[in-house]
Amino acid sequence: MGESKADIIAQLQRDILSLQGFRSTAKSTAADLGLGPIKHAFPNATFPTDAIHEFLSGAAEHSAATAGFISGLLGRLMQNTGACVWISTARSLFPPALKVFGIEPDQVIFVTMERERDVLWAMEEALKCRGLAAVVGEIKELSFMASRRLQLAVEQSNVTGFIIRHQPRYTGVTACVSRWQITPLPSELEAGLPGIGFPRWQVSLLKIRNGRPGVWQVEWSGGRCNLLTTPAIAGPQQPEHETRLRV
Repeated sequence: MGESKADIIAQLQRDILSLQGFRSTAKSTAADLGLGPIKHAFPNATFPTDAIHEFLSGAAEHSAATAGFISGLLGRLMQNTGACVWISTARSLFPPALKVFGIEPDQVIFVTMERERDVLWAMEEALKCRGLAAVVGEIKELSFMASRRLQLAVEQSNVTGFIIRHQPRYTGVTACVSRWQITPLPSELEAGLPGIGFPRWQVSLLKIRNGRPGVWQVEWSGGRCNLLTTPAIAGPQQPEHETRLRV
């Protein structure tokens, strides 16, 4: 009887997750995005690939760190099949740098639009294409209605969407499954070696539907996020509010 109740509860949990936008398809279950300990923040320790993820960026250096973190996820999503579309009004990403994250530059289609509203339109259309692994859009403001349209698109196509919001004035409620903030940390050189160390970030998962938000300090090395054994000193953080972000 006990096992029967456990099975019923487990099935109810899966049904609730599905109704709220988290779908554990074969694609999302098999995907290992190299998140290390961060994956345990998600329901069933599975990163929701068929969903829209929102990233807040308060400064230029934060945008660079955010692009790096997302590139790490894209490298895993695009390992087997599919390309990525990256849409913005002013491209700042240096394509050859994507090789650090296991991505060949010709795997990413860069689209530059004149207006931010055109970015949202292009992103929605790209998210409907089942042949893509992911779509990244760079915008400033995002309304609940616009985010809902994007979420509905990915639920039909099973494409993963990433939204980078540069210095948003308002951070109200959206339909995105998660909300993140990525900030850079100083890298550390190997003893006696020249150059720069592996990318390091402070990863703040501010909101995750049916999951557990948290903060991690990680280093991207070996194609995955590795938790720092000795915490680094983080830079100054800007306060986050659900209604407004002052910048």
